[in-house]
Amino acid sequence: MDLAHTYLGEKVLAQGLKYLLSKDMEDFNRLISWAEKLPMPEHQKKDLESVKTFLQNKDSNWYKLGQRLLAETDPKVKEKLGINFFLNANFLGVPKQQKMAQELGCSVPWAILIDPTAKCNLHCTGCWAGEYSQKDELDFDTLDRIFTECEELGIYFIIMSGGEPTLRKDDIVKLAEKHSSQGFLLFTNGTLVDDKFIEDMKRVGNITLTFSIEGFEETTDARRGKGVFKKVMDAMDRMRKAGLIYGVSTTYNRYNTEELASEEFVDMLVDKGVTYAWYFTYIPVGRDADVEMMATPEQRAYMYDKILEYRRTKPIFIMDFWNDGEASNGCIAGGRRYLHINAHGDVEPCAFIHYATCNIKDVSLKDALRSPLMLAYQKRQPFNMNHHRPCPLIDNPELMVEIVQESKAYSTQLSADETPEEFAEKLKPYADEWGKIADEKYLKTSANVK
Repeated sequence: MDLAHTYLGEKVLAQGLKYLLSKDMEDFNRLISWAEKLPMPEHQKKDLESVKTFLQNKDSNWYKLGQRLLAETDPKVKEKLGINFFLNANFLGVPKQQKMAQELGCSVPWAILIDPTAKCNLHCTGCWAGEYSQKDELDFDTLDRIFTECEELGIYFIIMSGGEPTLRKDDIVKLAEKHSSQGFLLFTNGTLVDDKFIEDMKRVGNITLTFSIEGFEETTDARRGKGVFKKVMDAMDRMRKAGLIYGVSTTYNRYNTEELASEEFVDMLVDKGVTYAWYFTYIPVGRDADVEMMATPEQRAYMYDKILEYRRTKPIFIMDFWNDGEASNGCIAGGRRYLHINAHGDVEPCAFIHYATCNIKDVSLKDALRSPLMLAYQKRQPFNMNHHRPCPLIDNPELMVEIVQESKAYSTQLSADETPEEFAEKLKPYADEWGKIADEKYLKTSANVK
């Protein structure tokens, strides 16, 4: 009987969500009122209340974003991504992840980041994956097996990077079609997005692309190669015409922070139909790693303030991978909310932490989650009670040394020319300087709460 109720409840929710996604913003309030009568966990009630709040202000940036998505997105894409992301990955997936975490005795992530290939058609300065073997790939059957194991654990959100994942676009489309209950997000340089791929994405409905740019044309091409920016802009235009959903990934460093934080840049993204943007700070790992290229602590603080401003004013969803520690209660890596599997199969805590104690080709995803490295990582989370300092790599580098030593992890880079201790020592001045700024922010936040 419980299984029957669960099944019927899922069907009712799916039908309700389909109805919602087929309407315009004026019909949302009626559906929200209906949804409030359904039994649901407390965290989901709070999420629903947040949605209800922003719907009450038709002049808000969030209302405008929702209105645009409902009006411009292809019906199948809207329904497929909506159900897979909101219903499967969150409403149904999170309780299943929590149940499996209790059974396994470790965290079960909300998403996985995986590299189908390490090959790339570009040669970007400072690429975080530049020190992996460029020959590595995960074959179709291995990817298929991993995604099946994800579903069994309640993980319905798959993120792909590389290398350049669209070098494997035919396989990715087949996988997205086979695993139709999951949502797939690809970080891409955007240069290989052809019309056939756009038609395939429209047909399967559960793939979104995140285009990597560094700012406007001159800045992007300086790091990625001449003509790349225009190719990305063209791909966005064609995807928008097809009714697809897409975002942007950008890395702020010492030389482009002000450009990426500018209102002109964010307005350009909105004008191009971008739905979401991931902001990353440059981390000195991979090809041509250079501490001097890191954004200064003052620039990181500036970006934090600007993104908070744009979240209140711009119809685009912006995430700041490091500065959002308050919202995520610290670091989300190490299997807590996500982990990284590189193209060789090494299971890493994070895309920027190139250490592992197991390979997914040799173990199940369940066993990978219980590996010595993941457990050593998780038992120290949060790495700092000040969530403005969430990261064990750039904010608390001494803890990364402890984790590697305790778990006996091996380096996953081609040339391990630097020990964890040497890397931590190199980052200590940055961590100390950021710590002063972050602690001031923490004290101000605490005072305001009181």
